[in-house]
Amino acid sequence: MLLVAGKLVGAGMATVGLAGAGVGIGTIFGCLIIGTSRNPRRGKDLFRIAMLGFAFTEAIALFALMMAFLILFG
Repeated sequence: MLLVAGKLVGAGMATVGLAGAGVGIGTIFGCLIIGTSRNPRRGKDLFRIAMLGFAFTEAIALFALMMAFLILFG
């Protein structure tokens, strides 16, 4: 019983990284909109950089989700 409770608590704590990734993705695209509105000619370059940042941030979210699943089902 205690082991199951510990697994559930640990998996819940591991999913906190998903909230941080959501905040990071929102910040990335918010800054993309601000940067594109200030300098529309650089929009394509800013979009490429934003996609790179999105990929890195999403990778962190996937690692956190993977850890939660490993805790629950491992």
